[in-house]
Amino acid sequence: MAQEIPTSRVRRGAAMGKLVAAQAVRGAGVTLSAVRDSDAERDARIERALADAAEDIVTVLGSMKGLAMKAGQLLSTFDVLSVFGTNSLTPQQRERFQRKLSALYDSAPQVPFAKMRAVLEAEYGRPLEQVFAEFDPEPIGAASIGQVYRAQLTDGRAVAVKVQYPGVAVAVRADLKNLNLVVRLVRTITPALSDHALMRELTSHLAAETDYRVEAAHHQGAAEMYRGHPFIRVPEVVTEMCTERVLVTELAEGSRFDDIAALAAAERDRVGEILFRFFAGTMLRERRFTADPHPGNVLLAPDGKVIFLDFGLFKHMDDAAVDFEIACARAAIEYRATDLRVMLVEYGVLEQNSPVTSELCLRLFREASGWLLTDAEIRIAENTAARAILAFADPRRGYFEHWRHEYAPAEHAIARRVEYGTLALLGKLRAAANWHRIAREWFYGEPPCTELGALEQQWLAQ
Repeated sequence: MAQEIPTSRVRRGAAMGKLVAAQAVRGAGVTLSAVRDSDAERDARIERALADAAEDIVTVLGSMKGLAMKAGQLLSTFDVLSVFGTNSLTPQQRERFQRKLSALYDSAPQVPFAKMRAVLEAEYGRPLEQVFAEFDPEPIGAASIGQVYRAQLTDGRAVAVKVQYPGVAVAVRADLKNLNLVVRLVRTITPALSDHALMRELTSHLAAETDYRVEAAHHQGAAEMYRGHPFIRVPEVVTEMCTERVLVTELAEGSRFDDIAALAAAERDRVGEILFRFFAGTMLRERRFTADPHPGNVLLAPDGKVIFLDFGLFKHMDDAAVDFEIACARAAIEYRATDLRVMLVEYGVLEQNSPVTSELCLRLFREASGWLLTDAEIRIAENTAARAILAFADPRRGYFEHWRHEYAPAEHAIARRVEYGTLALLGKLRAAANWHRIAREWFYGEPPCTELGALEQQWLAQ
């Protein structure tokens, strides 16, 4: 069982500081010992160090919840080992490290039910038995700011009940004040990412996530948007049961992400296209979208539909912002480097006198989003997303020094979070498609080129 969530800035900062220090010491120990170790001893030592590091991250960030756990979930989505250039690690070592981190989006340390029950009864103002016909005290999921339970309403409906951790709102405020320590942890994985607008945007949204009434409204909007869709499902919200700290939706059940990743290639490819259409397509077509693509938010239903969960991080983009995204993509697709730079200047991303040349703009777009801009079938590797982010963030790649002082509007930072988060999911599935041809439906208004695209077009026409 998890201990009580630390809420004070000092206690949470101390826990994060110890974690950062422990990883630094452990990394130094592996580096120094490698000088005298044999190859077999070195591999064994690295495996132990990585396993210990992952265990520390899961234990510390998982028990802290809030922003700290959100940062850990972000790390678990990407193939962070590729940032280290650890090509010498065996597949078993890499798998063990990622498996440990994956616990942050599926089975993080639990808060005892007695504490969660107290939250429920305080929100509803009466005993739990008077609210639900049945309530299973064993959680079916753990999020960064709440745990999810299976229950039954008095009218017989099966529901999922997300209950906010006691004290997590205070913990989130403490984490925001301790953000520099979280940034130091991220910097141990990829030094420049800590300065990126992506991180600033994610942390600015987390404080709003502590009010589940806001999430309920976003979730219901998404459910209405996709009601009756041929291959996407968003569970309905039981609005009258939702409060500031309790969110109730219809219960959705299906295969979890690890099980989906173990399916045959054709089935993984199908799910991959659905993920791409949901996350990227919703953003470009509907101008409002969930901005938190990670494995814990995806289920595969027995009927083949993909179920999407958790709408705490939800974003609206105005038409000008989306039109800018599409115009830049088209310029990069068509190799119009000069036009691309002009658009970046006019939108305020670059200063007119910036040393970033037209050619550098095009190179960066093509390198960071080549999977989307290239007209070919591409099977996404697990480290593709991490390497795409490094095109912006790693000083060794040649772009960071030019771009680090440029302005990144918040809405476009979160759009990159969606792009690379989706790419990370596709990498975990090892999914293949001509992603560019699918995206041309949104970039150019072309007719769909896949069976799923045709189904979606028919649904949209209705």
